[in-house]
Amino acid sequence: MEMIGPLGIVIAIIFIILMAMKGYNIIYIAPLASIIVILTNQMDFFSSLIGKENSYMTGLTGFVVNFFAVFLLGSILAKYMEQSGAAQSIAQKVLSITGTEKPFSVLVAIFLISSILTFGGISLFVVLFVIIPLARPLFKQLNIAWNLIVIPVYIGIGTFTMTMLPGTPSIQNVVPIPYLGTTLTTAPLLGIIGSVVAVTFGLWYMNYTLNKSLANGETYAQFNADDQSKHELKEKTPSFIMSIIPILLLMVVNLTGSALEIPNTILIGLGVAVISCAICYHKYIPSQKAVLNAGGQSSINPIFLTSSAVAFGIVVTTAPGFKFISDLILGIPGDPLVSLSVAAGALSGITGSSSGALGIVMEVFAETYLAMGVSPEAMHRVGAIASSALTIMPHTGVVLSLLALTGLTHKNSFKYQFITMTFANIFALIAVIVAAIIIY
Repeated sequence: MEMIGPLGIVIAIIFIILMAMKGYNIIYIAPLASIIVILTNQMDFFSSLIGKENSYMTGLTGFVVNFFAVFLLGSILAKYMEQSGAAQSIAQKVLSITGTEKPFSVLVAIFLISSILTFGGISLFVVLFVIIPLARPLFKQLNIAWNLIVIPVYIGIGTFTMTMLPGTPSIQNVVPIPYLGTTLTTAPLLGIIGSVVAVTFGLWYMNYTLNKSLANGETYAQFNADDQSKHELKEKTPSFIMSIIPILLLMVVNLTGSALEIPNTILIGLGVAVISCAICYHKYIPSQKAVLNAGGQSSINPIFLTSSAVAFGIVVTTAPGFKFISDLILGIPGDPLVSLSVAAGALSGITGSSSGALGIVMEVFAETYLAMGVSPEAMHRVGAIASSALTIMPHTGVVLSLLALTGLTHKNSFKYQFITMTFANIFALIAVIVAAIIIY
């Protein structure tokens, strides 16, 4: 009977993965999976689901309270950059520098554009809307296999700019701060080491796969690359210099605020960036009100998807059966950072959300690891990187969005998505853990 609780948790996890892969929204899958956990662990039904302490609802609302401002301002900034044409202007400038004559230079340009935009605080979903229309005619002109587009995109949006580079404004770099008392630039050396490893692997894999594809005679039309995107390029856009002003301001505020340990630096930086967008891009945007409204509305879905995953995690971690799983994690031999990585990586695969997995890990394990004497700086950087290790799964939102925009399928592109992001992050994680053990 004592194994029914852990078994119920496993069943709930399988349920949430299978349902997500079938296209059901996690907003209502998560509470259903939570009910499975509650019933199999003989927990009080209503207090575990809607109670005022350690319930599904408190997990959901707690995450929203802590991070809604980040999602809101980030979403508004993304809308300004998208609708003004600033993101497009940055992309076209990078392409003019790298050139469009050689296949590898085009892939490098796409990687650089993705990296610049995401490090500048722009939502990865907006980056996809910018990149795909720009890349499509280039791939067609050079007759490059269209399914290769996923490799440079994921190196840019899903590796070093998401969890490693010091000062990155990504939500994954923000989540650990309230739990550990760290900053956006925490453990810069670890972040740089991870970035070098991830980018090196990514560029090597991109070159290897491109050469293999060319040798096999694969072409653009071979992958049924019908344009599924309704996003059109703007004719009138801000200059490159004007386009990067909000991004530069965001970076300066983030780096300065972190160095001075100013609270809520990310909110200040995003606020400054949004205001500068409103000033710089007013003549490129028909309606400021429309941009603000669109930004506000588009922030709702991402935060509730993530908070739903966190809320499910709260129910799981308060269930009696979780002690068995927790003991297994804490009992992993070696440095505590290894078990922390296993926990974050496993939960990212389960939830399909790196930020959601990181929120669960910080909520459940942060105090335990701090009490063990683990460095909060090392925990921040290692936990963030580990949370992205297995987040690329068939049911992950960014995977489904990319497939919809490109016209590709799981069959002809998921392998490249998984290898690019998972291997780059795991190799970086190993290097960072080794460095952290030596340094801290």
